[in-house]
Amino acid sequence: MDLNEALLLLLTHGLPILFLTYMAADLLLRNKRKTEHILLSLIAFCFLLLFAEEFVRNQVSIEYSPLLSSLWLISVGLIIPGLCFHFLIKFTGLHTNWPRFLYPYIFYVPLIFGILNIFTGGKLVSTQDFFEVGMWKYPIYNESYYIAITVGTIIDILYLIPLLIAKSKAKMEEQRAIYQQLIVAVYVAIILNIVLGYFPYENMLPPNLFIYAGIVWCYFLRRIMKQHDFLNLYDKRYEKLFRLNPDAILLLDFKGIIHDANPAATKLLDNLNLRQEQLFALLDDMLKEQLLTEKEIKDYALSISNNDVQFLLLVNADYILVDNQMHILLILQDVTLQKQYQREIEFLAYHDTLTRLPNRRLFNIQLEAAMETCRNEQQTLTLLLIDIDSFKSLNDTYGHQVGDELLQVTAQILQDAVKDTGDVARLGGDEFVLFLRDVHSKQLTNQFIEQLQSTFSQHITTTHPDLPISLSVGISQFPEDGEDGQTLMHHADQAMYAAKRSFKFGVSSKRGIHE
Repeated sequence: MDLNEALLLLLTHGLPILFLTYMAADLLLRNKRKTEHILLSLIAFCFLLLFAEEFVRNQVSIEYSPLLSSLWLISVGLIIPGLCFHFLIKFTGLHTNWPRFLYPYIFYVPLIFGILNIFTGGKLVSTQDFFEVGMWKYPIYNESYYIAITVGTIIDILYLIPLLIAKSKAKMEEQRAIYQQLIVAVYVAIILNIVLGYFPYENMLPPNLFIYAGIVWCYFLRRIMKQHDFLNLYDKRYEKLFRLNPDAILLLDFKGIIHDANPAATKLLDNLNLRQEQLFALLDDMLKEQLLTEKEIKDYALSISNNDVQFLLLVNADYILVDNQMHILLILQDVTLQKQYQREIEFLAYHDTLTRLPNRRLFNIQLEAAMETCRNEQQTLTLLLIDIDSFKSLNDTYGHQVGDELLQVTAQILQDAVKDTGDVARLGGDEFVLFLRDVHSKQLTNQFIEQLQSTFSQHITTTHPDLPISLSVGISQFPEDGEDGQTLMHHADQAMYAAKRSFKFGVSSKRGIHE
């Protein structure tokens, strides 16, 4: 072999070997743990071996061609279809319903024959004859040769079956586009296999040109895999956003199994004392149905509780391809504190901050509703306006904290006294108001007030016996003193201040009572 022939062989076989070496390494290094990447790397490596066999065979004496072809070329050729089918079934996700004893072992049955062929020195395969034209050693284009090319073409056609099935089932446009590119790649490989395999190109091109279809096939596979990796959730450009997002993000399959969770999701599950497999079971039935039918979910309010721990969550969901399988991307925004703040704000709009009693606004609403009920049912209603006497002296002597504590105690005393017979409110400062429904006599009203004052007096005697702290109470009745809340409040106010001016335990003409 002269220099020109050596350079030509380097061009026709050396460059493809370098290209396939790079391709095999690139595919494997992209993800060493992923089955699809490993399979593609092995496919590229097998085609590399085919070119290496031709590189060697065309340099040695023609007498070695039958042995190298049967022992090397055919043995490697038996492995490639199994790898390709394994990749396509795995990549399309069609393997999920296959029995375990079948997948992926069925693809490697020809490997047994290949191994036996190697150990028997290539005797399991009929020896092919070769002839030499210039630097090239061509196989004789006989019946066995064309049978081998035809079988290879049929296998290429069979690659279309899983791809067409997967394309028909694909739900996302990106997924269908990937399958379509693979289908085009198979068609190109079939055409090249026919053009380069069935027609002789003696003294024009190298022998066994059909192996060049493998370069095109590998190129398409690598290109499609790169596109698939770009769409994958684990693309490195988006992984940091996934990990640092303050909302809980979970990746689930349609069986509810969590395949990945960012740190925020892990923390949420820990706070709920949940294992990952327990989360899906706690979702309500409506949300589960929407997820399993791939409905759009946006700001879905969800309450999750486990034992004594409860969280309020806003749920958003989308559906994405991961490992070429549809998955649920669940985003859980913890709004527990926001809801608590919101409820507190709503509560304080109608309640007193210190005593947690209804404020004037809410009491007016309650009073109007109670009067309407009494009006319809021809019942009476008694309104009591209550003021703490000498409250300022308490604040000046002991400080506002002690004064606040007394207001809270007074509120509790009033609530305990009223129970279910009416409502209590704090008007502001040291003034309280309450109403009692359907109190039929003044005697019952006076008994109620006396019990109220007695309870309050016992507390004062225990805590602040040195101060003359007492309650002044003004009374008005519906409908006797008025048929609207403002009139009743005015009558009670006058009665209360009359009581303040009267003697101790005296009763004014406007039904005011002073302890």
